[in-house]
Amino acid sequence: MILSFEQCCSIIEEQIIKTIQDFRILESPDGLYEPIDYVMKAGGKRVRPALALMACNIFSDDIEKSFTPALALEIFHNFTLLHDDLMDKADVRRNRQTVHKRWNNNTAILSGDAMMILAYRHMCRATPDILPALLDTFNRAALQVCEGQQYDMDFERRVDVSIGEYLNMIRLKTAALIAASLKTGAICGGASVENMEALYLFGVSLGISFQIQDDWLDLYADPDVFGKATGGDILSGKKTFLLITALEKADEKNRNEIIALLNDNAISAENKINGIKNIYDRLQVSNAAQNAVNKYFRQAMSHLGNVALPDKARMTNMELFAEKLLKRNK
Repeated sequence: MILSFEQCCSIIEEQIIKTIQDFRILESPDGLYEPIDYVMKAGGKRVRPALALMACNIFSDDIEKSFTPALALEIFHNFTLLHDDLMDKADVRRNRQTVHKRWNNNTAILSGDAMMILAYRHMCRATPDILPALLDTFNRAALQVCEGQQYDMDFERRVDVSIGEYLNMIRLKTAALIAASLKTGAICGGASVENMEALYLFGVSLGISFQIQDDWLDLYADPDVFGKATGGDILSGKKTFLLITALEKADEKNRNEIIALLNDNAISAENKINGIKNIYDRLQVSNAAQNAVNKYFRQAMSHLGNVALPDKARMTNMELFAEKLLKRNK
């Protein structure tokens, strides 16, 4: 049976609920585990674990082998969000207070650390025949996420970040874990090395497309649908595709205006966001971002086409998922 993304999400949600129940019954202190429970129950798109299940399902009808590695990926991803929110001083995630706001900074750090350990615990529950390959894939992605986050923070202090530097940063921070999720599923499903690599490259391009779209959504999405306030990237000084493109396209007057708005701490957040957004609109930055989203999506689909299978119908749900991701509004 070939499972859709929605079916894989449903399976993962059941596994997450069971996992939370297990460690909440067995583990203490509450001050450590309640925030983890809070984070994991907050929902989210469950993209990474669902992709792991879908990738496994391309090569095998027995997807149970991928359950614990997929859970490990989702726990790790949520750990990175918890710490990212702390570093970004973000107040809201998925329409709820972030952990450091609901509890405090120390709780966010410690509960996040525990989530990282829990992720490894679940990954190590994979069968011994595939565990070395899974750990190698996971460790590589986890380190790349940290590298990408460091670049992201470094870029906040610079005004000369190039599009190439930005693309490398999101390849590490975002795309690497999406690609690793697909490779994880492929390992669990018994895929060939060539097919694992094709799916990995599909994930890299899809992840880049996904992040540029996320940059766009941060400013142009409906906040009620998106799950958090828009314009947060502008307020935190993040070098997004939108900002870098604007700085590259702008004449001296518009460039100076952008920099002045970013550095002006006297104006309200709303005026800062609206002021920069108006400049983006003049420079057609939104169109440039959407063109880039489409470019990397086409690359992703090309890599997906390189997966060699006797029955290409097994790829249909992955293709449908990628197309749906392109059209998302949150």
